[in-house]
Amino acid sequence: MKRKIIFLLLFFISTCGGLFAQVPAATSQGQDTAKIIRLIRADKYRRVKKDSLTELNMLIGNVLLQQGTTLFSCDSAVQNTTSNQIEAFGNVHINDADSVHTYSQYLKYLGNTRMAYLQKKVKLTDGKGTLTTEELEYDMNSRIGSYKNNGKVVNGTTVLTSREGYYYAETKEAYFMQNVKLIDPDYTMATDTLLYNIDSSLATFVSPTTINDGRSTIKTRSGYYDMKNGTASFGSRPVIEDSTQQIIADNIVYDKKSGEGHADGSVVYRDTAQGVTILAGDTRFNNKDKQVLATQKPVMIIKQDKDSIYIAADTLVSSVMVYRDMARANDSAIKKGSGDSIGKGRISDTDTSLAGKTAVPGQGKEFRVSGIDSNSLGIKDSSLARDTMQNNIRTNLAATDSIRFFRAYHHVRIFSDSLQGVCDSLYYSSLDSAFRMYKDPLVWSNENQLSGDTIYLFTKNKKPDHLFVFENSFAISRTKENFLNQIKGNRINGNFVNGNIDYMRAKGNAESVYYLQDSDSAYIGMNYARADAISMYFGKDGLKRVSWVNGVEGTTFPMNQIPEEKKSLRNVKWLDNRRPKTWLELFQ
Repeated sequence: MKRKIIFLLLFFISTCGGLFAQVPAATSQGQDTAKIIRLIRADKYRRVKKDSLTELNMLIGNVLLQQGTTLFSCDSAVQNTTSNQIEAFGNVHINDADSVHTYSQYLKYLGNTRMAYLQKKVKLTDGKGTLTTEELEYDMNSRIGSYKNNGKVVNGTTVLTSREGYYYAETKEAYFMQNVKLIDPDYTMATDTLLYNIDSSLATFVSPTTINDGRSTIKTRSGYYDMKNGTASFGSRPVIEDSTQQIIADNIVYDKKSGEGHADGSVVYRDTAQGVTILAGDTRFNNKDKQVLATQKPVMIIKQDKDSIYIAADTLVSSVMVYRDMARANDSAIKKGSGDSIGKGRISDTDTSLAGKTAVPGQGKEFRVSGIDSNSLGIKDSSLARDTMQNNIRTNLAATDSIRFFRAYHHVRIFSDSLQGVCDSLYYSSLDSAFRMYKDPLVWSNENQLSGDTIYLFTKNKKPDHLFVFENSFAISRTKENFLNQIKGNRINGNFVNGNIDYMRAKGNAESVYYLQDSDSAYIGMNYARADAISMYFGKDGLKRVSWVNGVEGTTFPMNQIPEEKKSLRNVKWLDNRRPKTWLELFQ
């Protein structure tokens, strides 16, 4: 009798559960035994026969089930041994080979297809990233999880949210769709579709995307962003902009940490603070230093109210220098007498070390700019040019705390409605508002042409204001009848009024050819003269009068007796064929 009682107790324990109860599941013919869900333990166990073909295991308390290397734990569960399915409730945990862990409050699991449907406080993590949502479908064969009713992925300090999403555990990639937002301490991102690699923190864009780091905004439709290293590649006409500048191109490669980038394909760079736009086929730039190197038919546009200035060249280089908070350092430099110090105001035309430096010249101090230094140009008297430059510097520094300067190299062409020009190379600084033109420069204003070895053109409110021509200087004024009034000298100074030439003066071995008119504007002869200085005065209709100063020598010829060799000064050429006629020519 005792033996029978002991046998019955052992049989009851082995079949009805209890701690670490093991219940073999029924299998249908041909079923893969590796996919069978096995009960490891439950506090309470009850077996229910639903019909002739279906049997259910009712499991309560510390439930643990296993399928291959996957463990399922929960507070309670219903196991269908016929269909090899489980329905779990309360504190559900799926441990998939100890690599991916999934948590929820409800689970329906299809053992044959290894599909898991989780609801309520769902969390999926692989140790690096964590996905949370209210409903999740997880394919344990392909290890792909998906949600369609809002989800959130946290990877370190990065938080990603979206309406729909897919997580690929094998590749550590997440695919987000609809109202995608990424929030990071350094930036935010908004898009409609995003591919994100949790392992590498690489974001790939396939739809319109906006990235904002608090200082700049990036808009793109395709490309990638390496969030660990801050490097990115954007396509489909991306836009990078901040409070003072903007760059647009077909493609942009960008390094956020250094601010350096490379843009190609119909590049548009805008400095909104300085009113400067650069168009080019290829551009290298630095957003932090606001430096730009433009090639492949670059054109710079300096914005004006009605008469913008267009500049084309083989290569354009531009940068910004900020002047602020260094008055004390500059005063110290001035006391030391350093002629080359920034504090002294000395700025070289060929100096490239200014980019990114900060300075503010000491108030009331003299500014000396090497470009008009009399020794460097071989000119005995450059005080007028120096005074013009110093006045412009003081005016510009009072109006702004930063200056933009640029250089143009080879085949330089300039166009505005009031002035056109060509040269081999050019330097401009908004500090003194001066265009410096080198190597065979030519400048035209209406029917007036100026040429020399070097030309400095000072602007005011971005319009021509003063002009200085150094060495082998020529000024030609063409009349309606195609006569050429000419002056030459070692140096020519000129003034503009409302962008038009008002006055020019040649000094140093000055010569002139001037066609005389009577009170009815009829031509009565030509005057050739030499003097220490010769001045031309202009009106709305062209040259009005000429005056000569000191040591004047000359001859006047009647119109029908002008010797052919006297009609032009030596080396004078009217080069209107080189003159840009429209701004469109600069894009050819």
